[in-house]
Amino acid sequence: MDELAQRPDQTLFEICSRLVMNHAVSISRQGVSQHLDVLERAGLVRTERRGRYKLHTLTPAPLERITTRWPPTGSASPPPPSPAGPPPSPPSPQEHP
Repeated sequence: MDELAQRPDQTLFEICSRLVMNHAVSISRQGVSQHLDVLERAGLVRTERRGRYKLHTLTPAPLERITTRWPPTGSASPPPPSPAGPPPSPPSPQEHP
């Protein structure tokens, strides 16, 4: 997805070449094609036929919807207290004989 985010309208050959050059990823063209199909079914990649070429473009809208559904990290509420109540506090120095 990072390579698709860099430039829209890439062919399978371009994506495979960029993965090898930029990330040293050695996955078959068939493997990349299968991953792109999954991303397309999930609505994360849009494809368009231009002549004999099939061009792939990232569509980040579904990912943007996720960020509005769940709060960002660090803003979650603290966990609720346990049913047994808070743990007992340690005894103060005056309570020891």
